[in-house]
Amino acid sequence: MNEQDTQVIPLVQEELVVSKQTVETGRVRVRTEVQWHTGHARADLFRDHVEVERVSVGREVDSVPPVREDGDTMIIPVVEEVLVVEKRLMLKEEVHLKRIRSVEHLDEAVRLRVMQAVVDREPSNPTTPKESSI
Repeated sequence: MNEQDTQVIPLVQEELVVSKQTVETGRVRVRTEVQWHTGHARADLFRDHVEVERVSVGREVDSVPPVREDGDTMIIPVVEEVLVVEKRLMLKEEVHLKRIRSVEHLDEAVRLRVMQAVVDREPSNPTTPKESSI
């Protein structure tokens, strides 16, 4: 047989078709959690407490002494001017103010204005007045 006498007849032809399909193999759930932990903040805190003590001196001085310090104690002088001549208060008089309320009835003629609206009706034919049946 030669090549011209040979015929090829295809009987089956295969075709390749590619497709994809979603398949669930599992699920994922996402959530959040809050966790607490204790941290340490370190700092030096200073607090001052002041004790106040009043010391009576009762001594005459020529000028105002300056503020001074004696160790941890600050000394603030307090001075007062005093008169050598003695003064006393004497109550000379009192002024008393007393409120007295009274009622006075007033009856007096007063002119007052009053506005009024006056509406006049005119007949439709002034020469022959219409009779009204009331």
